[in-house]
Amino acid sequence: MAAMQEHETVLLHPAVDALVTDCAGFYVDGTFGRGGHSRLILEQLDENGRLLAIDKDPGAIKIGQELSASDARFCIRHGAFSDADQWVAPGQAAGILLDLGVSSPQLDEAQRGFSFTHDGPLDMRMNPEAGESAAQWLGSASEKEIADVIFQYGEERFSRRIAKAIVMQREDQPITRTLQLAEIVKQANPAWEKHKHPATRAFQAIRIHINQELLSLQELLSKSLQLLKPGGRLVVISFHSLEDRMVKQFIQKQSRGDEFPRDLPVPESALNPRLKKIGKAVKPDAQEIARNPRARSAVMRVAERMA
Repeated sequence: MAAMQEHETVLLHPAVDALVTDCAGFYVDGTFGRGGHSRLILEQLDENGRLLAIDKDPGAIKIGQELSASDARFCIRHGAFSDADQWVAPGQAAGILLDLGVSSPQLDEAQRGFSFTHDGPLDMRMNPEAGESAAQWLGSASEKEIADVIFQYGEERFSRRIAKAIVMQREDQPITRTLQLAEIVKQANPAWEKHKHPATRAFQAIRIHINQELLSLQELLSKSLQLLKPGGRLVVISFHSLEDRMVKQFIQKQSRGDEFPRDLPVPESALNPRLKKIGKAVKPDAQEIARNPRARSAVMRVAERMA
């Protein structure tokens, strides 16, 4: 079995520095993972500060419960960050942090089914206890639906060829293993990108679909306007161009405020902007990428709730 890569939290200090503006505030880490950001947030908080973490992954919950037992300022909830309003009151949060995508332990643990390099059951669920697995979905979805998912979420130009190969293969035998799927995609993909496994985009797309990742992000972004208090920060780290585009456009739109016809003379004060963009998009520096190659596609964006 391949050695596990130790999980290194991406943009650890830049994210926490941007997030924590009130050491006595109430913060939300919507993607606890293995707790890298949460632990540093707790270091920045005083005895009155509080941190709520959320994660779908039972493995993350177990680690979070251990942290909770040793620090009364911290608690963790098992669920989706898009349901944060179940645990956070309107205007309560001094900051909300999202570190999107999958963690190194999830990728490296073959049993989770995220990896196209380690063989395991084709699962891909962040929460293996709920919903449909990748194997179940690929066994029943139409060729068109599979092609659309791979094209939209993976930006894979050979999505139709790949979908056709998947459907042809499943007629012979069910697709239930990660390396089985990776080989089908590899054979169907006529143009391999340099330094990238030919199944990368397809696996990424199927994972995003199975976990409804873009829908969850859209829901949380919308809810953040109610959950953040004035001056509260929204910090989002994305690893995928679709996620980053969604975050960027959301911040731009909420920074502009209400939309009026262009020829209507409306003063800026009447536009009711809800967010203020803080700084430019932040990417890992060369040193961090050298230490942790999985950080190379990360982009962090920060916004602040207006009064």
